[in-house]
Amino acid sequence: MPVQVLTLLHILSQRRCLVFTQGNPWKEAHPMKMSDSKVINAGPATVFAAMLDRDVLASCVPGCTEMGGSASEGFTATVVQKVGPVKATFKGEVELSDIVENEGLTLTGAGKGGAAGFAKGGANVRLEADGEQTILHYEVEAKVGGKLAQLGSRIVDGFAKKMADQFFTAFQDAVGAPEEGEEDSAEDAPKKGWFRRLRS
Repeated sequence: MPVQVLTLLHILSQRRCLVFTQGNPWKEAHPMKMSDSKVINAGPATVFAAMLDRDVLASCVPGCTEMGGSASEGFTATVVQKVGPVKATFKGEVELSDIVENEGLTLTGAGKGGAAGFAKGGANVRLEADGEQTILHYEVEAKVGGKLAQLGSRIVDGFAKKMADQFFTAFQDAVGAPEEGEEDSAEDAPKKGWFRRLRS
């Protein structure tokens, strides 16, 4: 998610730390809020299982080079990304809580990216059954600081939205079955719906 898992994992994985000044380091942090919903062409049970699957999350998070841990113990992730002129390797941890099977969960995370800055945040994910599909609703709230916050809200917010879109597009492809009449290319065929096929 792992949207954040995503996303979601990501936005949460853009944790950066190390430009602390005296006092509260979060005082100068740039807050972000984001909410959206995505239609997944799979049932809630399949989508929920994918949200807890480390391999799915690792394949969906853009720039993820390593992911460890488990849903019960929490995930660790290493992500290489460039935000504007700032490029760094971010190391973050994400914990899952308020888990309701096939219905949703809450993600909380924090991490660091050296001199690039720091971040922490959380995401509430809710699954809504819609026939044979699932509507995945998410609300993300995060704070970033250090050099990242100095880039300005337009760049930081635009980057966060781009990462979320990339994550959920990859998540939809990994979990959902192709739409009726949709023909995968030879290149896409092994990718689309691969998690769903593993469970069938």
